Amino acid sequence: MPEKITIEKGSVQETLIIPLYGRKLCAEVFPKLYTDPSAAKICSRLDYDFSSLDKQANSTFWRFGALEAAMRQLDMQWEINDYLASHPAAAVINMGCGLDQTGRACDNGTCRIYNVDMPDIIEAREQLSPAGERELNVASNLNDFVWMDQVDGSAGAVFFAAGVFHYFTEGQARALVNELAERFGGCRIVFDTVGKLGKRLMRTTFKNFGMENYDECLAVDDPTVLRSWCPKAAVSWRGYMLGYYPMDDPAVTGLHRFLARLCDGAVKMRINRFDVA
Repeated sequence: MPEKITIEKGSVQETLIIPLYGRKLCAEVFPKLYTDPSAAKICSRLDYDFSSLDKQANSTFWRFGALEAAMRQLDMQWEINDYLASHPAAAVINMGCGLDQTGRACDNGTCRIYNVDMPDIIEAREQLSPAGERELNVASNLNDFVWMDQVDGSAGAVFFAAGVFHYFTEGQARALVNELAERFGGCRIVFDTVGKLGKRLMRTTFKNFGMENYDECLAVDDPTVLRSWCPKAAVSWRGYMLGYYPMDDPAVTGLHRFLARLCDGAVKMRINRFDVA
């Protein structure tokens, strides 16, 4: 058996646990909707006390939180697969990857996969899920654009970020999008946003991450403003709970569907797509 990896309480690596556990839980509770064998496999490799998460796992709202994380990953996979259909040898770049395996889930046998995150996160990823064939883990701050030098986008590139842009200022987000557009003509950029209400609901999460610039972080109430970000790109968006899939699983309750409509509506949870000329 492989040696278990210890995750210390209060460490940066611990911030990876909740989304990882959420994907594992969702695959268990909503198997007709979402599968993610990698999440359970990675959890089994961790020396970490999951008891507090296990106690909450039967909660309707905790399960809905897991459903949120899963729907976002499915949406990202839809966008990646759609791009790969016309660019089969493209680069697939997971910006702020954590322990997520979306790139591998979309692997068509010819694309190249890049996982970008901070050095301590990449170190944990290398221990738990070393880079495979046609895959590269890149240790870098996303706002230090030097990481882009390692991406071969000669056959196309689809960049995606799940749950990452919430922690950027609007200026940082715009700068990143425009730098990608300048360097990678014909690329696709996909990321999720929430509105101002969503940002307020995330206040505790921001505080737990020690975010001192909470008030400056990105929130998008009106998605049409994104069209002004990058003149080279055609911009579109969808709700991320119900915008791609009907959540067709008998385990999805009426309350879950109500909350999903609320998230796509009042909370303004969206998947945004920039198709660069």
